[in-house]
Amino acid sequence: MPTVLVVDDEPKIVQLACDYLEHAGFAVLTAGDGPSALHSAQVRRPDLIVLDLGLPGVDGLEVMRSIRATGSTPIVVLTARDTELDKLLGLELGADDYVTKPFSPRELVARVRAVLRRSEGAALPRERVEVGELVLDVPRLRATLAGRPIDLTATEFQLLATMARAPGRVFTRAQLLDAVHGEAFEAYERAIDAHIKNIRRKLEPDPGRPRFVQTVYGVGYRVAETAADHRPG
Repeated sequence: MPTVLVVDDEPKIVQLACDYLEHAGFAVLTAGDGPSALHSAQVRRPDLIVLDLGLPGVDGLEVMRSIRATGSTPIVVLTARDTELDKLLGLELGADDYVTKPFSPRELVARVRAVLRRSEGAALPRERVEVGELVLDVPRLRATLAGRPIDLTATEFQLLATMARAPGRVFTRAQLLDAVHGEAFEAYERAIDAHIKNIRRKLEPDPGRPRFVQTVYGVGYRVAETAADHRPG
């Protein structure tokens, strides 16, 4: 049974999320502030974290930074901060998905399930994907470049694997959204840009001149056909 840590300082929100997640078959842990969230994440090691950003003690963004500094536990942000800047910042810090308040509890459960499916690699049929020096071990969600481990979140891994399975093919942002969500929950295509930025930061020798994940301006993104394809994108 997967375990979900729900972090929010509003008891009613916590109770609502817990009720629906438990009914959906998840074990649920809770925390009401930043320090408690970090402690639970470290000690209890949940399979996924539902994280509010406006937390007492330690802000949710700082909680996410700390978690991402030490691991890749999937994170679904649940917050009233609904501006595009807040969403992009959360995604760039490593959130796998973003749900704004007021929210549908059923949608939250669906998002949690989708992110966990990605983290388990269940949506990808091939077990090993190789493009030049880039190797993706799908069942283990492990990526290496020339033998060097690349620490990707579940969403980043699936985005990269989706493109790497068809090197040279150009994917639109809408297609990539569909690939990571299973269906397009929202037409928030700039979320893809934030994830691509993270992938490049971790993968590329020079993120400003990407060799592997290239931009096709006005269309979308692609993975270069071979590691020797050095065309800037």
